[in-house]
Amino acid sequence: MVVKKDGRREPFDRQKMAGGILIACQKRPVSPDRIDQLVDRVEARIGERGEREIPSEVVGQLVMEELQEVDQVAYVRFASVYRHFKDVGEFLEEIRSMLK
Repeated sequence: MVVKKDGRREPFDRQKMAGGILIACQKRPVSPDRIDQLVDRVEARIGERGEREIPSEVVGQLVMEELQEVDQVAYVRFASVYRHFKDVGEFLEEIRSMLK
């Protein structure tokens, strides 16, 4: 089960996670096979935790960690939606930390 920020619980949905990753990778040189592998790695990392429930924030963080290794532009796209940047300053700070 995935525990959302508002406390709701919903079953883990591989397709939903893959859809978010696919949107982040649009018009980027990331093959569908690479996306499937990324989704597999995230799903495996979730399973390794051995927990019945996992916060959505953890799922998002795992996706961002994997995306950062695959395509940095896709990573920034995903992070910008997932982290709900309030302004350009927060967005720039994320890019700066990524470049370190």
